[in-house]
Amino acid sequence: MAEYMEEKNIIEIKNKRAEYEYFLLDDYTAGLVLTGTEIKSIRDGKANLTDSYCVFIGNELFVRGMHISEYRFGSYLNHAAKRDRKLLLNKRELRKLQNKIKERGFTIIPVKLFVNPQGYAKLLISLAKGKKFYDKRESIKEKDTKREMQRIIR
Repeated sequence: MAEYMEEKNIIEIKNKRAEYEYFLLDDYTAGLVLTGTEIKSIRDGKANLTDSYCVFIGNELFVRGMHISEYRFGSYLNHAAKRDRKLLLNKRELRKLQNKIKERGFTIIPVKLFVNPQGYAKLLISLAKGKKFYDKRESIKEKDTKREMQRIIR
């Protein structure tokens, strides 16, 4: 059984714009409430986190704008591609996040979607603060200098 789990390909879908657009402060790993065809599409790698964000509806946290493509072998029971999906966190984490986003400038951003070894889809979310234009330029400079250093070392 353990050999079978090691042979599985690892699914990791990243939100590449998250680090460029935001300062990522705290990370949380949340479970997702999904339908059968959604998890099959995620295992095929057919998801996109680019324009997604998290929002509180009542005392529950939902991810909005996450695109999971329709399952190609799905029937009339296929899922909607961009529906709100509930995130599973414990009450203490939810309360902490709810208090933080009441402050000005904070938001919750999905950073990475992955399937854990047990086969469950998990979403790494981060409490984030938006970057100003000059901060984004600074990020680009740091990235370029890092790339130049790697060229010099080789």
